[in-house]
Amino acid sequence: MATMALRVQSRHMLRAELPRWPFSAMFALYPLWWTLGFGGTIWIPLAACMLVLMTRRGGILVPRGIGIWFVFLALMCISVTGIDSPDRLIGFTYRALQYISITIVFIYVYNARERLTLRYVLGIMTLFWVFAVVGGFASVFFPLFSFQTPLGYVLPKGLQANEVVGEMVVRRLTQHNPDSWFALDPRPSAPFLYTNQWGNVYSLTLPMVLAYLQQLRRGPRFWLVVLAVLLSFVPALLTLNRGMFIGLGVAACYLLVRFAASGHLRSVMLILGVGATALLAGALLNVDSKLDERVETSSSTDDRAQLYRETIDRTLESPFFGYGAPRPSITEGLPSVGTQGHVWTVMFSYGIPALVIFLLALVWLVLATRRVHDTTGLLLHTVQVVLLVEVFYYGVLPNGLILTFPAAALILRERSAQTLRSVPPVPTRAHSRVKF
Repeated sequence: MATMALRVQSRHMLRAELPRWPFSAMFALYPLWWTLGFGGTIWIPLAACMLVLMTRRGGILVPRGIGIWFVFLALMCISVTGIDSPDRLIGFTYRALQYISITIVFIYVYNARERLTLRYVLGIMTLFWVFAVVGGFASVFFPLFSFQTPLGYVLPKGLQANEVVGEMVVRRLTQHNPDSWFALDPRPSAPFLYTNQWGNVYSLTLPMVLAYLQQLRRGPRFWLVVLAVLLSFVPALLTLNRGMFIGLGVAACYLLVRFAASGHLRSVMLILGVGATALLAGALLNVDSKLDERVETSSSTDDRAQLYRETIDRTLESPFFGYGAPRPSITEGLPSVGTQGHVWTVMFSYGIPALVIFLLALVWLVLATRRVHDTTGLLLHTVQVVLLVEVFYYGVLPNGLILTFPAAALILRERSAQTLRSVPPVPTRAHSRVKF
């Protein structure tokens, strides 16, 4: 009888482990979702699967301090009162579901420590980074290639007229529209919609790739990833993505300061070597002159400044709960107000209080993950720093946030585990228990 009870208990413990497959399907199968037309929406149904799995298991833990993010979600939902058309309601619903999905993924990674180990998650993120690099090279060699996704053959034409939906039905390898305000040569964007999304993903995942190398240490896979990092400089530099360059520059400077302060001179030299390699690749690819040409032929800087002024002025007309979603600019030829940076999206769409809470949530992620004691943890913490910088000029929903939040969860759950190991098994301040 005792043996049978032990077997039943073992089977129960096995069932209680949250599986890998929803997380793996999100990132490891991303090229498939992108090709089918679901690249921007696949997070939602798979996050729903995570929610069901966590609900069935029960006893879900959340890190202390996450409540500030929940406050932002509440303010975001209230802003639906500013929606003035069915099309914008579609956009609002899409973005709201993305925020909720990101939250679920964060909580899932925080709780699935038995199956979603540190090395496994970093490996999946590295694979996702590889997809971006491969897409970047494809963009370089086949800049004008495009195709209609299977989703485009199924959705009604009337629904495809919606801007959010319309972006899902056609896939292009580069961001290029001769009739848009970006009157420029094609720049790599695959497997994402925009070059800025590519740059945002690259700058957020590269520290995680380096963290994965810390887990590998040696072996054929280690050297393959090192080679991929060096090759990735080619599409990264050819994006001419100034925001990505700023984000990576901030990351490098931050890591240099932290490593130097802790006496890790070998890591300092490694970062300087990687930086020198990137600069050499930039010189060989003539990036400086291409950047100068882009600045001279593009009015994007002036247009952004004008758009930001309009965003501020119109936000002040509805400062508390915003408009629910971006709206067309009053200036012909400019993008919609509430775009060209997620800070502006939050402020215009959800109001100034929501913006303050949103930024405080990102600051909380930075502060909550800062106390790390190894190189892997520091690299994951740096991801939070890069996001806080890039959120001012990149739209980070969903790709930027869906990458950053799991990285934070890896650090926070490890700190929680250390706390549990050091005190008796009673409720602690390191986490709170949520029952679904």
